[in-house]
Parts: sequence; structure tokens; C-alpha cells
Amino acid sequence: MEFQDLVETIGRTVDLAGVAAVVGGVILATGIAISRLARREEGTYRRFRRFLGRSILLGLELLVAADIIRTVAVTPTLESVAVLAGIVLIRTFLSWSLELEITGRWPWQKAEAVD
Repeated sequence: MEFQDLVETIGRTVDLAGVAAVVGGVILATGIAISRLARREEGTYRRFRRFLGRSILLGLELLVAADIIRTVAVTPTLESVAVLAGIVLIRTFLSWSLELEITGRWPWQKAEAVD
């Protein structure tokens, strides 16, 4: 197996892990939410959204890593790096938006002390 084939395989594997993180998160978050709804627990929707958001964030991080692996290691042309920059920019914006939605603050803001 050549280097490019190996890197492409690794990139696809990391892509698969990103998709699995999102899909697994949806399944787990839904199962937990249904269980909590059946017990009539309060805050179920908020917890569901937080769990789901974290799963999506993890998936996005893995997908960005896969793009970086494949783009930089396999075909480091100016055009492919520019496309990668666009993808990373969009996914970073999505990550920040999800972080704001989950925690109520931007990623660079300090967490409030919890007593």
C-alpha cells in the first residue's frame, strides 16, 4: 500500500468516526430523553439538546481532522488548501454556534464558578 492510499484510508476512517459520533449521539440522546420523559423528569429537553449538541461538536471536530489529513497529506495544492480553509471556517462557525447554544457563552469566555 502506498503512502497516499494509507493516508486516504486513515482520512476515511476518521470521517467514519465523525459520522458515527453524530449518529451515535442522536441515538443515545433520544434513548435517554425517552427514558427521562417516561419518568417525567424535568429538564429533559434541555439535557437532550446539550447531549445532542456535544455529539455534533465531536463529530464536527473529527470531520475537520479527516479533511485536514486528506487535504494536506495527499494533495497539498493551493486550490485544495483553499477549499480546506473554507470547510474549516464553516465548521468552526458551526462549532462556535453550537457551543453558544449549549453553554450560553462563547468558547473563549471563562466558565462561571460552580459552587
